[in-house]
Amino acid sequence: MHLHSERTEGPASAGSSAVRAPLSPRRWWLRVVTLAVLSALLIAAVVRAFVVDVYWVGSNSMEPTLQGGDRVLVSKLADTDELQRGELVVFDGRGSLDPLHSTDPWYTQAVNGVGRWLGLNGSSTAYVKRVMAVPGDSIECCDAQGKITVNGQPLEEEYLYAGDRPSDIPFAVHVPADRVWLMGDHRSESVDSRSLLGAPGGGLIRTERIIGTAEWVLWPLDRARDL
Repeated sequence: MHLHSERTEGPASAGSSAVRAPLSPRRWWLRVVTLAVLSALLIAAVVRAFVVDVYWVGSNSMEPTLQGGDRVLVSKLADTDELQRGELVVFDGRGSLDPLHSTDPWYTQAVNGVGRWLGLNGSSTAYVKRVMAVPGDSIECCDAQGKITVNGQPLEEEYLYAGDRPSDIPFAVHVPADRVWLMGDHRSESVDSRSLLGAPGGGLIRTERIIGTAEWVLWPLDRARDL
């Protein structure tokens, strides 16, 4: 006697591959656009964190070189150990011109941070100033002609705001390693190293607090130029 078994066709086993319906053109394009936007944001974040960024000049302390409201392109590739006198730098003023830690609520800091990233507002703790003296220099105000001297040599400061003297505040400072002496071009309006005389550090800014060197004025367009 031959026994015949009947094979019952059931649902596909869990291990079998299921055939997926192709994405609709609309969903496919949505995925492509989403991926492109996320990739662009990631690239922009990396570039702005390590290569270049744009900073908003928040005061008139660098007139006539820079005006309040200017947007400047800042290079973060500069070696802060190789800064040159006369260069314009953007630095983080926390711990020197500003408190080290903000007292604003976390949500206010978050909103301000997003606004800065989008270019809607500037940073209240980032400053742009001119490097006046680097490690090893001795800077003093002022000589008999009213000029600032660096290592005994008077400075010819053609960038000074018209009518301003090199400094109304006398000082004599030797710059140690890992520090710089910074001043604004509009001396009578600038809060800078001179404002910290008598404070810990004596007005000297740590090079580790320097964000980068100001290279270009990007906005407004009628003032666009290299620095």
